[in-house]
Amino acid sequence: MILLRILRTRCDDRGGVTVFVAVCVFALIGIIGLAVDGGSTMRATERADYIAGEAARAGGQAIDPADAISGTAIDVDPQAAAAAAQAYLHSAGATGTVNLSGDGKTLTVTITDAYDTKFLSVVGIGTLPVTGHGTATLLHGVTPEGN
Repeated sequence: MILLRILRTRCDDRGGVTVFVAVCVFALIGIIGLAVDGGSTMRATERADYIAGEAARAGGQAIDPADAISGTAIDVDPQAAAAAAQAYLHSAGATGTVNLSGDGKTLTVTITDAYDTKFLSVVGIGTLPVTGHGTATLLHGVTPEGN
């Protein structure tokens, strides 16, 4: 009789489903967390790219008004372009860098930010880096038609 009780308790699998369900629930929450935080990080990256592109475009519109109004040429002042791009970043509430190429014809805007995770913070990942890039080619030496 004692041997039969020992065999029953050894072969008893009560509680086995509970462990299985706990592991599956944990894995499911992890997958949902990766989907939510991954998707939100992608949206934050798209927003950073958009703002960087708009800042570069704002810089590309910093033309020299004297030549443009008289119709002699449409030239972009590189320093004014960098200032306009930086002003756009400031107005959008973004932080980033504005760089001019060595020849002064290309304006590059890079935004760096961080996304605060919702689910991944449980496993110790509190933020994910986000970077956005935008480039504009500054016009030089363009003259109106007919001149």
